[in-house]
Amino acid sequence: MTTAEYSAPLTIDRLFLHTSSVSTDTRHFLSLFQNPVFLSGAWSLFAAQVLKAIITLLKRRNVNAREIAFIMLWKTGGMPSSHSALVVSLSTSIALTEGFDSLFIVSFFLGLIVIRDALGVRRSAGLQSRALNLLGTKVSEHMGVPFAPVKEIHGHKWQEVLAGALLGLIVSIVICDRQIAAAVSASMP
Repeated sequence: MTTAEYSAPLTIDRLFLHTSSVSTDTRHFLSLFQNPVFLSGAWSLFAAQVLKAIITLLKRRNVNAREIAFIMLWKTGGMPSSHSALVVSLSTSIALTEGFDSLFIVSFFLGLIVIRDALGVRRSAGLQSRALNLLGTKVSEHMGVPFAPVKEIHGHKWQEVLAGALLGLIVSIVICDRQIAAAVSASMP
């Protein structure tokens, strides 16, 4: 499969004014699952969340199935960073399939913003909310004032971001290598 086959631009005509059969529309949708950029991002995100669940199981043996499902679907923070895995995987797979063009540059800089946010802003907000909850609890205990704790949003430590980035890099190289090899072998006589 060539790059043009899975990355044709999505136009208004293709979305709404398509006059051919439903099978053609389905084929366009299903081609998403052959796109190495999509596959790299999806598998990196999935792998990071599964690893978070496994690490949680190893740390705390009394985790129930509902908690594991929550971790795999929604948990932010922790080892490895799924945000870092996703953005590094997207940038790497774009570089491998499309080259270092404008799309790669956009992906790269948006990825840097996401990683910086995971390391800095979300981590700081999480630490501040934890401190606020401790202070509120102490004031509530000493003065008898009701206190409702704020939600603690967990950011990442640099090790978690690095682990996520390495995971994203490895997954995208494996997926893109297979896709590129398949495309090359299909084009050979």
